[in-house]
Amino acid sequence: MATRSKTATKRTRAGAAASPRRRRGRLAPGQASRGLDAADVAIALDSADIAALALLLASLPLAAVQPTPFQRDLSPTHAKRLATKIDETAAFLDPLIVVRGEDGRLWTPNGRHRLAAAKVLGLKQITALISPDESLAYRILALNTEKAHNLKDRSLEVIRMARNLAKRRGEERESGFAAEFEAPELLTLGIVYEQSPRFAGGAYSAFLKKVDRFSERALTASLAQRTDFAARLVEIDARVKKIITGLQARGFKSPYLRNYVVARINPVRFHKAKKGDTAPPMPVAQALTRMAAAARDFNLSSVSNSDLAWVAVGAGE
Repeated sequence: MATRSKTATKRTRAGAAASPRRRRGRLAPGQASRGLDAADVAIALDSADIAALALLLASLPLAAVQPTPFQRDLSPTHAKRLATKIDETAAFLDPLIVVRGEDGRLWTPNGRHRLAAAKVLGLKQITALISPDESLAYRILALNTEKAHNLKDRSLEVIRMARNLAKRRGEERESGFAAEFEAPELLTLGIVYEQSPRFAGGAYSAFLKKVDRFSERALTASLAQRTDFAARLVEIDARVKKIITGLQARGFKSPYLRNYVVARINPVRFHKAKKGDTAPPMPVAQALTRMAAAARDFNLSSVSNSDLAWVAVGAGE
């Protein structure tokens, strides 16, 4: 009996190994369609009957709407969960915001996962608020409330928006897009995340917040400069990884090693901004130069367990 059990187990494992692995990140559309057809509720967007409206509540063909091309990547898990809830409640109470995008296409800046959920359910139509304000396409961070943005999501969306805007309005000042980009450090971190998706941006966020500001340069020129900043930040992080490896070899196993090292080499960690003071304590380029030097000169023997304990307390707070 034991021999048969082992043989059966081997066959099962062999069969599992032979079966093709499912590809991640794919969502299958519903097999059956439901809802109204476009002809049942059709009205042209340029119709004189709605020309005077500032905002129009409409039922749109699902295939006619697509997310803005610079939104964060789709989370299939979240989309499936959303589809389940919509199906359970038999209600869709949160309409998309839709604007005209490039080439006259309909873009939604805040409904990527709801669109995906509707496709999973096989819906023909989706409810939307159509706005004539095309600039809403670049207000993703302010409008998108269906799934919390983490630092990586926000940074990648901002840099994608910036690259799109640079193609059409690249001569305008970067500072003129402050409302769309929300925070200047997101641009720098976005470039880093494009190159290194697993970059620990949270460790450097506090540092960048103190020194990074929106540039008065043209957007195209500013992005070129930020590309240099991002490259230097990646080099600093490579040195930080070596420092962490050295500390681990000395017996330090704290999960806060990276935060501790970055804090130690942060040239503005003790700077306290005065009320109403918006100027950085030093320019980004200078801060990166000093940070790189501090990383090169880092003394492993100067680290103690008590130091790491204070970092842990700070992280908890």
